[in-house]
Amino acid sequence: MRAYRTAAVVLALTALASMSALAQQVGTATAVNPLSESTPPGAATVPLTVGARIIHKERIHTTPTGSAQLAFLDKSTLSIAPNTSITINDFVYDPNSGKGHMLASLSQGALRFVGGALSHAGEASISTPAAAIGIRGGTVTIYIDRYGVHVIDQFGIVTIHNAKTDILMNRPGFEVTILRWDTPAGQPQRVTLAEVDRLLALLTSKPGEDGGVSGFHGVTITACGVLGARSDNCPNTPWLPTDTGLNIANPIITQGTQQGTVTTIHYR
Repeated sequence: MRAYRTAAVVLALTALASMSALAQQVGTATAVNPLSESTPPGAATVPLTVGARIIHKERIHTTPTGSAQLAFLDKSTLSIAPNTSITINDFVYDPNSGKGHMLASLSQGALRFVGGALSHAGEASISTPAAAIGIRGGTVTIYIDRYGVHVIDQFGIVTIHNAKTDILMNRPGFEVTILRWDTPAGQPQRVTLAEVDRLLALLTSKPGEDGGVSGFHGVTITACGVLGARSDNCPNTPWLPTDTGLNIANPIITQGTQQGTVTTIHYR
């Protein structure tokens, strides 16, 4: 009888530990424009609010009028566009050693990821229906439309893998499009000013929105830190949805191409 009780206690403690790990906070919602929603594992869908805990396996969904920014424990950020669904599949981070890994999945819509400690260690990745994307020490924009999955390298090294292709990109301001998991990726193409303009509008709060913080207006939810704060990957001149801002932004995202860039593509 004692053996059975001991086994029951062990199983109970194991279950509690698993539940605790599952519910472990991995980040925080730092800006939210309604309507954005969150679905924790095994729980009901609720509106996402500023300051909300982000946990393992949580699904974030934005409506056509919603957008959000998530800040993670390793100081990485995810900016989420309207009409987007992502899931935080896994996040493990030891701040003492800086080690761990992060995996998120994008099933529809668009996002911008700014890498933190895990990305600098090469341990951050985003899965999509057409490819798995690894980010090392950089910033990447990913969006899905009827033409497939588009991956834009804004800074750092990006790897793209599917059943037909392996790509290593180190070309800021270039984009690769992948139609499906079983099709080869297209050749890298320079991002146009029109696409920069469109993505800036997509990942920027609209006039009158406050990012979920009363008293703020016109808050920009972009790659540059939390609620407009500086980050190492931000340009000195802010990106603005105007002709002047675009003329400044384009050389910033392509400046690395003049310093020796590499794209390696392996087709199967």
